[in-house]
Amino acid sequence: MPEQRSTNFGFVILITLVATIGGFLFGYDSGVINGTVKGLQQAFHSDSVATGFNVASLLLGCAAGAFFAGWLADKFGRRTILIVASICFAVSALGSGFAGSSLEFILYRLLGGLGVGAASVLAPAYISEVAPAKYRGTLSSIQQIAIITGLFASALSNYLLAHVAGESTSILAWGFPAWRWMFWVMVVPSVLFFVSLLTIPESPRYLVASRKKDKALKVLTRLMGAEAQTKLEEIDASLVADHHRPKLTDILDNRRLFRPIVWVGIGLASFQQLVGINVVFYYSAVVWGAAGFAEDRALLTTVITNAASIVACIIATTLIDRVGRKPLLLIGSIGMAVTLGILAVVFGTASGSANGALELSGTSGPIALVSMILYAMLFNVSWGPVMWVMLGEMFPNQIRGSGLAVSGLSQWMSNFAITMTFPLLLTNIGLGGSYGIYTAFAIISIFFVVKLIHETKGKELEQMQG
Repeated sequence: MPEQRSTNFGFVILITLVATIGGFLFGYDSGVINGTVKGLQQAFHSDSVATGFNVASLLLGCAAGAFFAGWLADKFGRRTILIVASICFAVSALGSGFAGSSLEFILYRLLGGLGVGAASVLAPAYISEVAPAKYRGTLSSIQQIAIITGLFASALSNYLLAHVAGESTSILAWGFPAWRWMFWVMVVPSVLFFVSLLTIPESPRYLVASRKKDKALKVLTRLMGAEAQTKLEEIDASLVADHHRPKLTDILDNRRLFRPIVWVGIGLASFQQLVGINVVFYYSAVVWGAAGFAEDRALLTTVITNAASIVACIIATTLIDRVGRKPLLLIGSIGMAVTLGILAVVFGTASGSANGALELSGTSGPIALVSMILYAMLFNVSWGPVMWVMLGEMFPNQIRGSGLAVSGLSQWMSNFAITMTFPLLLTNIGLGGSYGIYTAFAIISIFFVVKLIHETKGKELEQMQG
């Protein structure tokens, strides 16, 4: 089918850009916490365990949001659930900034997590369901650029607000400290996401699965013109023989609990987090503080790391439909194992100062900084975008929502485990030991990719097998 000639790319790109606003909010909401840790500790008088939970509480909401969004999206539609997510973002941003206690803060962050979790799985799936196979990887990987741009925006916003106020805990305006304003900034893109979603249609593959073929045909006609009827018939034929609406039990396998493709999705989603990337996103100011950097310099280092990550994501969009998914994952796993290993050695052999921070003397400081930036870039040219692209495309039409639900739940629970344990690891085994654990997971991921990942480049969604 010559869809590359008949596809309405302007319309596809519009849908992609709107959907990826959810990715931007995913990144911003995930990263904003990085500049607020000190403020949370002072405002709520929290110890390392409580601080870890304040930071990680978003992720429990993300796990629930990813799981229920995948399931609910099969019932009510991809766009509908993304609209609900945009409301969660806005309310969470306001509430988190106004919170007067840890419990209140956690509740608002859980609400924000529902939005992040929903956007994380539905935005790439939505893009995959409207994009031509030839360009699906490139368009879907824009989601990761949006995520990292959101992380960069939150890091830059945190840095500027703290710089203007003097530090994150100082009063910025109207009697409120800078760390509270860091949350409130997110209200603007949340409202933009809500309004933009009202301008795009529902996924045609969801509409076919819901037996709304007339509506699906209208959307497909806008997407691909004369080829719409042929594509409608292909989508319809890819659903199960009895044509029941997709349901969660479709992913089950009597012998293995889940169908093999779902286990691969779970593995992809889990390894993306077990390599420790979100320690960089959530705790980089803490990491560099423990390595002897002042708060201002630590926040600026986070900005630099996130800027480099955006460059890596842009590189990934140019390679993913040329090189393929599996080669990028393999390159990323090997590269991350090396850079994480270097960080583990540098942090593990550094001497301590009188105030408990590490002293990175001589060339160890620059080596650690360069290794951290390279690690973040390697992640964002491989596992960062490729995992989301593959989750959005690798499942057959019948189980895409359910497969995303279970894989998304695994991704966010792994994220929660890494985020919650880092303050404890930092206290008990230090930065060197912590990064040693992440190095081990990166090495294991190499074997996972070699043995279990199958290439999906250039395949139509209707060709995916479970």
